[in-house]
Amino acid sequence: MNTAIHLQNRPTGRPDLSDFKFVEEEKPTPGEGEILLETKYISVDPYLRGRMVDAKSYIPPFELNKPITSGIIAEVKESKHPDFKAGDFVNGMLAWKEFQVSDGKGLTKVDPDQAPLSAYLGILGMTGLTAYFGLTDIGKPKAGETILVTGAAGAVGSVVGQLGKIFECKVVGIAGSDDKIDLITSDFGFDAGINYKTTDDMKAAVEEACPDGIDVFFDNVGGSIFDAVMANTNRGARVVLCGAIADYNKTETPTGPRVNTTLIKNSILMQGFTVGNYQSEFQKGIQKLAGWLKDDKLNYEETIVEGFKNTPQAFLDLFDGKNTGKMVVKI
Repeated sequence: MNTAIHLQNRPTGRPDLSDFKFVEEEKPTPGEGEILLETKYISVDPYLRGRMVDAKSYIPPFELNKPITSGIIAEVKESKHPDFKAGDFVNGMLAWKEFQVSDGKGLTKVDPDQAPLSAYLGILGMTGLTAYFGLTDIGKPKAGETILVTGAAGAVGSVVGQLGKIFECKVVGIAGSDDKIDLITSDFGFDAGINYKTTDDMKAAVEEACPDGIDVFFDNVGGSIFDAVMANTNRGARVVLCGAIADYNKTETPTGPRVNTTLIKNSILMQGFTVGNYQSEFQKGIQKLAGWLKDDKLNYEETIVEGFKNTPQAFLDLFDGKNTGKMVVKI
């Protein structure tokens, strides 16, 4: 038999375990030109929350009573496809299933000898590429500038901070615990960190940590922290909008200070993006990241949850900040 995880309900506000359903089905058999895949690692990411809403976006919403999909590392168990053999490992957008059949389209082979398999979902996967393209193409950091990163201990934020140091910038991170602040300053090389959960005046805390102002603001969080950081941006600053996890579970449209005047008077560029915008350049990005990783210029953390049945809970834990670095489920 085979197990799949379906989206059973469209959440209102914060998702719950009851929104997911485990479905037993027959283990599939590959036909001609197909491969049988066994899931090894599943990526759980905040953006999946947006796909649970039936609304127009940059990617279609999940269908009810059908499997959720995300980045997955799988092993080829049986092959009737000329380009794959049993024992190959692949990375692709696949269903939350223990076993599944694929025609090979959209799959990329990964080498377990080059890096741990889970790294291809993080530092050498979508999160690493998100950090690289967002910072280099939109942030355009220059040596000596100040970069501020929210969600700094997360999968994307931790890479952004390290890239900032490679580009000879001062880097300040915001995260949600003293342990995470210690991590980003000791392991990831950030110059300073702010624990937003113990800070009463975020605007003042940002000003103290960034006395020369902020030139690049890489935002993964949104909400009131975004407002506090924007108040400390320099003329000509670049604001990279990557995520807004603080608002993902809101049932009403969030409001806050208007940024129009700040953008105008300081000639600030603010741009949102998704990593899919750079799909044609993925190999270039992977080569850059792999080179820095090999040269020990990049470090990465993972929060690995064991067991297929724990995939929904691992996803929910993202909204409580229980992950350090990339959240991955190991099957």
